Amino acid sequence: MSLKETLRVMVVDDMATSRGLITQALEEIGVWQVQAEGDARAALNKLASNPVHLVLSDLNMPNLDGLGFLEALRKNKSTQKVGFILVTGSPNKELIQKAQALGLNNMIKKPFTTDSMRTCIERVVGKL
Repeated sequence: MSLKETLRVMVVDDMATSRGLITQALEEIGVWQVQAEGDARAALNKLASNPVHLVLSDLNMPNLDGLGFLEALRKNKSTQKVGFILVTGSPNKELIQKAQALGLNNMIKKPFTTDSMRTCIERVVGKL
């Protein structure tokens, strides 16, 4: 089995359209084991008992934003090694530095293409 066939991913974004676009890109790449959550707190609860290999999370979400979500994942022993890619429309140097200090693995800017998503993911998990 190839990595893309076994890779388990969780997409976390409060916007259903964004979750759909990310999931669609993953399916085009050949990644089929995808869970989606609209709330970072709900995602944290699920991940604590059933971690995935990789999380793709939006930055701007109500209740718990992407950076808070990343920080919480890194503090939990069962999720601290989960790969984390931040999806944002407005990356800047300050955000990147803060996210990297929290343990960010990679970042992708919206809007993205399937090819840019593949490249971004491969920099975290290896060749798909």
